[in-house]
Amino acid sequence: MDAVTLRDITAALAKGELTATEHVRQVLADLDALDGTPWSNLVAARNDAAALESAARADAELAAGNWIGPLHGVAVAVKDNIDVAGMPTRCGSNVLADVAPAAQDARIVERLREAGAVVVAKTHLHEFAYGPSGLVNAAGPARHPHDPTRITGGSSSGSAALVAKGVVPLALGTDTGCSVRTPAALCGVVGLKPTFGALPVDGVFPLSTTFDHVGLLARDVLDAALAWGALPGIAHLRTPVSGLRVGRLRGGIWDVPAAFESALDDACRTLSDLGAEVRDVTLPETDDLLGVYPVVTGSEAYETHQRWFENDPDLYQPATAALLAAQRDRPATDYVRAVRAAARLRRDVLRRLRRDDGLDALITVTTPLRSAPLDSDPAALRGPLLQMCIPFSVLGVPAVSVPAPGDRDLPIGVQVVGLTSGTSGHGSHPGESTALALAMAVDGTDLLTDPS
Repeated sequence: MDAVTLRDITAALAKGELTATEHVRQVLADLDALDGTPWSNLVAARNDAAALESAARADAELAAGNWIGPLHGVAVAVKDNIDVAGMPTRCGSNVLADVAPAAQDARIVERLREAGAVVVAKTHLHEFAYGPSGLVNAAGPARHPHDPTRITGGSSSGSAALVAKGVVPLALGTDTGCSVRTPAALCGVVGLKPTFGALPVDGVFPLSTTFDHVGLLARDVLDAALAWGALPGIAHLRTPVSGLRVGRLRGGIWDVPAAFESALDDACRTLSDLGAEVRDVTLPETDDLLGVYPVVTGSEAYETHQRWFENDPDLYQPATAALLAAQRDRPATDYVRAVRAAARLRRDVLRRLRRDDGLDALITVTTPLRSAPLDSDPAALRGPLLQMCIPFSVLGVPAVSVPAPGDRDLPIGVQVVGLTSGTSGHGSHPGESTALALAMAVDGTDLLTDPS
């Protein structure tokens, strides 16, 4: 499976050097090649006939001179908690083992198709997206794309791994606490969690409606930016790095092991060399942000699962069952207080960071550890894999995980968080533009290259 960038595929399709049918057939063959390997369970469902029909339609449009944009004819994978018409949405669980195929696409899948993309597969996830390791699934754990004895991270485990293995150039994931960014960091790809609500969640099985985001996984930042700008309703903005004010988080959980600090040193030096102003900052509300997340997420998850869980808890994987059981007796007042606290934190923290501290972005690592062994305890991994990401899910701001330069087999992820607020027209997202521009710099991308 030769890794090819999204922009290489797009260019070949647009120039007629490759047809969508040829491209999709190759991807389907690469998916076939996973059978009998440690990575066979990365694919949760397929509908090859439907994919080839979509590819044929894309070719007909291209032949007629109707090129829709950068995703036209491109094969894309979708996490298996997102509805794709004609395929079941099992969420990695025996609870939904016999569920009927979805009658219609989730809205984000509709947007992908409107942009010309071809859905080729649904992907492995940590059961019901309720965990950050990728270890918990009715079909077994997801295995790291470069070392099958290690974890992928989760919950968008299969999406990250298929991109990292070069099977697909782009995949959809979801991110409630860390679930796009953490597997991106551990697998050595790029994960974009946009602003809360920027991408629709209609047709996505909920974990926490207060914090659920849809996100993108791509091979590098330029591909992520290309895909982001190609989605209907999204306007890509060009943001120069020079003059941006970036806060490097320090203190408490933000002080990480030496190798991770070194990766941040390198990233910050690169940004400074390009004219960004980088300075150390603290986030005194970190503990409060971390505190409200499990109360809100746990309460909302239990409400969704209560009937199934009370009727037949043994259908859930033990780790998921333990998380749900812990929510059973939580008072409703705790949930209400946490929801109100989250709203207050979003307002107060963002006002301080943007107005009082004058920041355009924050930078830290995505996780304080590299990929762990496959026999690790999911409960022990939960805190470290979530803690650097949760604050930005609660705040609802865009964040990009990008591999630090160096070893990408067991990489370190650098997380860039966009704080720029406001809009400059319908569909504009300046926070994403800021985060992507800074992530491109960290990734060593030529900033003069136009990703739109």
